Amino acid sequence: MAKNTTLLIIGFVWPEPKSSAAGSRMMQLIEAFQNQNYKITFASPCAKNDNAFDLRTIGIEQVSIELNDDSFDSFVKILNPNIVLFDRFMMEEQFGWRVVEQCPTALRVLDTEDLHCLRKSRQHAYKAGKLFDKNDLFNDHAKREIASIYRCDLSLIISEAEMDILKNQFKVPDNLLLYLPFLLKQLSEDTIQDLPSFENRHHFITIGNFLHEPNYDSILYLKEVIWPLIRQRLPKAELHVYGSYVNQKVNQLHNKSDGFIIKGFADDVASVMRNAKICLAPLRFGAGLKGKLVDAMQYGTPCLMTTIAAEGMFGDLQPNGFIVDQAEAYANKSVELYQNELLWKEKQQNGFKIINKRFHKAEFHEKLISKIEDITQQLNSHRLHNFTGQMLQHHTMQSTKFMSKWIEEKNKLIIK
Repeated sequence: MAKNTTLLIIGFVWPEPKSSAAGSRMMQLIEAFQNQNYKITFASPCAKNDNAFDLRTIGIEQVSIELNDDSFDSFVKILNPNIVLFDRFMMEEQFGWRVVEQCPTALRVLDTEDLHCLRKSRQHAYKAGKLFDKNDLFNDHAKREIASIYRCDLSLIISEAEMDILKNQFKVPDNLLLYLPFLLKQLSEDTIQDLPSFENRHHFITIGNFLHEPNYDSILYLKEVIWPLIRQRLPKAELHVYGSYVNQKVNQLHNKSDGFIIKGFADDVASVMRNAKICLAPLRFGAGLKGKLVDAMQYGTPCLMTTIAAEGMFGDLQPNGFIVDQAEAYANKSVELYQNELLWKEKQQNGFKIINKRFHKAEFHEKLISKIEDITQQLNSHRLHNFTGQMLQHHTMQSTKFMSKWIEEKNKLIIK
């Protein structure tokens, strides 16, 4: 593909790399495309807040777009992108058919962020008090998401576990998928040596966007069950709870006398993570790769995590801590790791190996660009071999299109 390639990214939200793993993921993708000198425009229908990264500072045009409005049609036709990247399937549902109408030869790429139907079905099973079963996957949410994957020419999948589900449970063809995890810089020996030592670190940490339901649930689980067990054994220890979008229900969990400290938004994740001794991530439902675990490994902080939190992270390598699902065992291992320097250093070294061996950005940049170029060179053939996608595109353009146009006309009448 030519180096003057034009890329349009349609964002579900404006990137907030300091607030969420999804924001960091988007910035990593942008870097990969900028390395190829792509001309990038980022558009979103979402309102922008103070946490959003100003993409103009790195040479990216920012455009606000509207849902159910034909102004997008003229915008995308004039821009005439070679590639359109949809940030989560909801943006493909809203704007995909418009892209097909106005720019039929544009390569359509979906970044799933995580597999939403997996996260939603696990959450539903947990709330219902039942064990998650793979049959739970086959729900209406999955029908929408898998249809979106078929309608696109390529979907970027962040977790090997989710690749397996898509291929083996939903039977999505391999040529429509690309495993693309977090894209991280290698940790040098100097960087590792510069990190604070075991004896210079204190307390426990947990971190995450509080608007994300799995994160909020894990904070409640810590507060009500796990932290009291740890605190009995370590009465001087504190748990520092960081995250964006703190609200009243989060703040009311703060209890200094119990060592449960709500710290709120962390402007510098590196600073708070590198000074903590242990990171806690007791997620009870969720999907994708967990940014908090990546941050912990990068800054040398061993972790206690559940199976859900660890999913897709380690491959054949040893984890940077312990994977435990039962609360009492989780607390016991947390205390053991907090007190045992030799064990702590061993787990820390595991984390460094994982970052350098599983998330090397140069390797995955090459795979991403190569895959895009291969599909672009044979786009007609690629689409002919995806008849299911063509069929779904046809029916989507009949249903979603006319529903959107009905809403558009209704909005015009309201304005009048």
